[in-house]
Amino acid sequence: MLRLASSSLCPFCEAHAFSKALVAPWQHTRSAATFQKPRGPARMNLSPRVAQGPKKATPDGRPVRKSRNSPFNAMNTTTVPRELQQQAARHAAAAEEKRVNRHVKGGRGRPTKEKEPMKALKMQRALASVPYEKRSRIKLELAERDRFEEFDLLSEIKEAVPVQALGGMSDIAPTPIQRLAIPAMLGTEDGKRRRKGNAAPPPKEMKQFLLAAETGSGKTLAYVLPVIDALKRAEALEAQQEAEAAKREEQTKLVPGEGNELPSPDVNEPHHTTGRPRVIILVPTAELVAQVGALIKSISHTVKFRAAMISANYSSTVIRNRLFSPQGIDVVVSTPHLLDSITESDPNVLSRVTHLVIDEADSLLDRSFSPLTSSIIDRATPSLQQLILCSATIPRSLDTYLHKRYPSIRRLTTPNLHAIPRRVQLSVVDIDKIPYQGNRDLTCAQVIWDLGKEQDEHAAPGAEKRIIVFVNEREKADEVATYLQSKGIDALALSRDSSDRASTATLAAFTGTLTPAQLEKQQKDTRTADPSTRRLRGVKVLVTTDIASRGIDTTAAKTVILYTVPHTSIDFIHRLGRVGRMGRRGRGMVLVGRGDRKDVVKEVREGMFKGMALI
Repeated sequence: MLRLASSSLCPFCEAHAFSKALVAPWQHTRSAATFQKPRGPARMNLSPRVAQGPKKATPDGRPVRKSRNSPFNAMNTTTVPRELQQQAARHAAAAEEKRVNRHVKGGRGRPTKEKEPMKALKMQRALASVPYEKRSRIKLELAERDRFEEFDLLSEIKEAVPVQALGGMSDIAPTPIQRLAIPAMLGTEDGKRRRKGNAAPPPKEMKQFLLAAETGSGKTLAYVLPVIDALKRAEALEAQQEAEAAKREEQTKLVPGEGNELPSPDVNEPHHTTGRPRVIILVPTAELVAQVGALIKSISHTVKFRAAMISANYSSTVIRNRLFSPQGIDVVVSTPHLLDSITESDPNVLSRVTHLVIDEADSLLDRSFSPLTSSIIDRATPSLQQLILCSATIPRSLDTYLHKRYPSIRRLTTPNLHAIPRRVQLSVVDIDKIPYQGNRDLTCAQVIWDLGKEQDEHAAPGAEKRIIVFVNEREKADEVATYLQSKGIDALALSRDSSDRASTATLAAFTGTLTPAQLEKQQKDTRTADPSTRRLRGVKVLVTTDIASRGIDTTAAKTVILYTVPHTSIDFIHRLGRVGRMGRRGRGMVLVGRGDRKDVVKEVREGMFKGMALI
């Protein structure tokens, strides 16, 4: 049986069975794979001697030196060359020295803080700094004056402040800039009051003032009240001198009937102030002419004087009749371009000016307005008693101009200058997130629709919400307004490309101060509108540039949308200053995208929360 079984196996199987019989059961067996050679290092691992390479020699037996200029010089090296090590050490030492010098004043002394506040905004060196020590000192001075009755103003001017100037407001108190400016311009800061009925004599030299305060702080009233007080006191002094002269003339008059009678005065002779105002107020736009002129006109109802507003909104006949009225003129509110063109033909218009006010001085003394404004100041200087500059910001350009031309000017600045009020809340909307996907126009429209829904939920029935949208380019104003209109939003565009009359009509439509004819036309357009079109009710939007960010009274607006991030901190202050005026609360919203300065927006929000100045 064994022989048959073994003969049926192949020779290989017999050999395998024989080998098994020879190996004891307790011994370990090894497979053929274990007899293979161990795997060598990976091909991507360099040998420790790869940098040496085979030794090359010249025919005479000398070693060949490797060229340093070869493009393959740094290949297959495992150590850093000595030259590169020395170069890296020099760079590290220079960087450490630079870091130490940056955080130590002048390279020596006490080190400064690691994180510098307002670093991003300080990259835009636009605003002149005001020391915080001075701000604290001014706060203590302001606490001493809290009523208009404490100012040494004429009684009729004090009566006009609550009734005409402030519209019948109750429990009124002067703002910080009014507490600073009114006593300084009246010359009664020391607490001494002028004797009643005694007009102050004109000063020997011109006094210069700079009124700088945050937007919506009552700067217009701060310079109007002292100027009108000086005007009325000068009129009283002139009337007293004329009465004394008439009395002397009456005493020396000869007996009538002997051919020596004095000629009777001509009743048709124009007033001696015709075309010769005493006070001139310069503002940059026709809208500001109407706004400042309305305040002065309201005060003139109680305090009797003659005021005129002249701008490009009026025809040449109206301007001529107002400026050269036979009844005379005392106060003129105008723009530099118009007044300069008038004085070119009649230089005597500036011959009797005693008070010259440059409102929005940061605009009127920049590159575009400075030649005209400086020319008017120079021609009015011989008779000037006071030169008043007024601004919400002090840019470095204005600061340099004042240091050079008016080094002795007195600066009256409030503690909150260059700071956005904390009562204004600033929100950030990222246009790159869903559902906007980088569409800035769509983001703006959606934000306005959301604000309109809040209006429907919380506001009283029939109330309108007014929103201002600021853009950086004039061309973008019309484009954004057209897009918003296509989305059913009542939007208007305002820029410097608009004519003066169109700008006035646009502002009137936005603020709700339309004439009866304009209101009737607006209601007719509303009735004839397509009812099937989806529209946002109760919201008015004004898309504008910086033309509406300075001086314009936008008390009705409580929300500002910054379509793009402003270029400088000055633009932040003026644009966000359109809300939160006169102690009211406001909201600001800025749309930021991929290419915007998010670091600047972040520092503005932190500065607003801390109440810091944006310098």
